[in-house]
This record gives sequence, structure tokens and C-alpha cells, in this order.
Amino acid sequence: MGVQPARATSASGTPEAGHGGHAGVPLRRVTPRDLKIGTAVAGGGHHLEQDYPDPFTYDKPYRRVLAREFDSASPENQMKWEFIHPERNRYNFGPADAIVRFARRHGQAVRGHTLLWHSQNPAWLAEGQFSKAELRTILRQHIFTVVGRYRGQIHQWDVANEIFNENGEYRQENIWIRELGPGIVADAFRWAHQADPRAQLFLNDYGVEWPGAKVDAYEALAKQLLADRVPLHGFASQAHLSMRYGAPDQLRAVLQRFDDLGLYTAITELDVRMDLPASGVPTAEQLTTQAQYYKTVLDACLAVDDCNSFTLWGFTDKYSWVPVFFPTEGAATVMWDDFAKKPAYSTLQQTLAAARHNGR
Repeated sequence: MGVQPARATSASGTPEAGHGGHAGVPLRRVTPRDLKIGTAVAGGGHHLEQDYPDPFTYDKPYRRVLAREFDSASPENQMKWEFIHPERNRYNFGPADAIVRFARRHGQAVRGHTLLWHSQNPAWLAEGQFSKAELRTILRQHIFTVVGRYRGQIHQWDVANEIFNENGEYRQENIWIRELGPGIVADAFRWAHQADPRAQLFLNDYGVEWPGAKVDAYEALAKQLLADRVPLHGFASQAHLSMRYGAPDQLRAVLQRFDDLGLYTAITELDVRMDLPASGVPTAEQLTTQAQYYKTVLDACLAVDDCNSFTLWGFTDKYSWVPVFFPTEGAATVMWDDFAKKPAYSTLQQTLAAARHNGR
């Protein structure tokens, strides 16, 4: 996974977020009332391999910022199969339960992530020699058990995650689709709705910020699911972005296509990574560009009537997944390691405040 670049803090000499009329006001206090502002809650997954204890459990300053700034929380790894269902007949609910309790205590919604995915599955599932009937039963029981446990406590669920390749074909590395066929996607939505009729159920993917074969595939699938009266409620763009590529200036049009179908839309995993200088500290120019990328995504969501959830994939570089998986890139979040705010934070704050003032 490579070596992580030096962690930058606000004391590095790099500019912090600017000050304006809303300086010091948390994001959740300036966000339009019909929009949830959220973050992933660090823990599980790659965090277990790092030189720090579980962030959510042991970092009190982290939890204070999490509670102050956001009114929605997404478990980053704690509800994924390998973490919550590590053995066939054993579930590990403790970490997810703790996040749900925290959210309820602080007036936050929770986004559940994720139920049907090709990645981060436990070895017992990925390497098991199961019949098609057994696999179907395993998935059904998992969905009823996990969604049912949090019935009435989860605002939205990412039911089907990253099910298409870039060419718009179904991922064959997805055990459920490969072994049971694409129809299992509709079944997963039906089961999740039965387990919690109040939760909004989403399709979720990366690389759907621009029109293309993948977006076309999701639009066709959404139309078919709706025609078949499958309880699909939303489509989400993860928006994991890199400054190696242009800002997603066509995202609004993509979201509007799904809004036109009567679906909610959401931004679910936003971060903006960059190639770092040898020092590991971004330049002022890089930070300005990063802030513009964040604003482009937020503007797209705000411009679409039923974009109702806007989630960052973590808020501090201290716990970002990016350097682990992209060793030459980093600084992808809106805060430094010490929780001081970058220009991207203040840009989001000002944009949200303006939207709220204008009655979005």
C-alpha cells in the first residue's frame, strides 16, 4: 500500500480556511433544512492496520468535531460484510451499534453502508462453496438481520454498491451477481424494504459524476426497477475525486436525470485528493483548486430538487483512506490532522449558508 506522506497540520504554514460571516458556525447549522450534511465515521477496514487506535472509539476530539459539524453519519467500514458479519453464524454489531447510539444522542441521521457489494466480503463467503440456493438464503438472512436490527434508525441504505463496470456491464467479481444473476439486485431492495419500510434505499457508485456508459446503465436499471415496482428510492454519486482530472462540471445534469425519474439523489463519499509536493504539504494554489472541486459538487447537489444528502468521506486527513490506497496522493479532506479548517471547509460553509439564506 506504500508509505503515507507526511501528515500536515495547520501549523505547517499552509493557509487555513478563510473567515467570513459564518466563521465558527458548524456546517450543520448553516445547511439548508432539506439537506443532510454528513461524514463517514472512521473505523474498521484499513484503520486496523494503522499506527493509531480505532478513531471513533478512542479519539475524543474527533468525536467532538463529528458531533458538532454534521447531522448525518455513515459508518466507513463498520457495516460492511467483512466487519459486521465476520463468520457465517456470527455478527459483530458492537462498532455499528456505537455509531448509531452516538448519532441518536447528537441528533444525527445515519446512512447504512452497504448490503450488496463485490468488495470487503469475509473469507467464509468469498471462498465458500455454496449452492445458488444457499447464497440466496445467506444474502436474504444478512439483509433481514442487519437492516432489521436498525429498523427505524437508518435514514438511507446503500443497498447495491458499485455493481457496474465502466463499460456499463455488471461486475462479474460481484459474487451475488455472478452466481445469482442481475435479478438479485431487485431482490435485495425488496428484502431491505421489508426489513425497514421507512428507510430510503439507494444505488451507489463512483465514476458517475460525468455522463457515460455507467450512468446509462444505472438509468436503465432504475427505470426497470421502478417499472417492476421495486422499492428503489434514490441514486447516489460517491464523488471520490482526484485533481489529476477536471472538476465534475456535468454532475448536475447526471443527478437531474435520476431526479426526473422521481428518485432522491445524494452525494455519499466526497473527497478530493491531490498529488502532493515532496514536503507532503499542499500549496496554496492546490488548496484553492481543491475548494473549487468541493464547491462544484455541492452546487450540483443544491441545484437538483431532491438531492437530500451530502456526505464527505471523512473530514480530517488524519484518518483519510486516500494515502493508503493512493500513496502519491493525499490531503483529500476539508480539515488538517489537528482539525483546523482548510479553504475547502470555508467554501462549503459559505455555499451552504447562501443556499439556506436563499430558501433552498
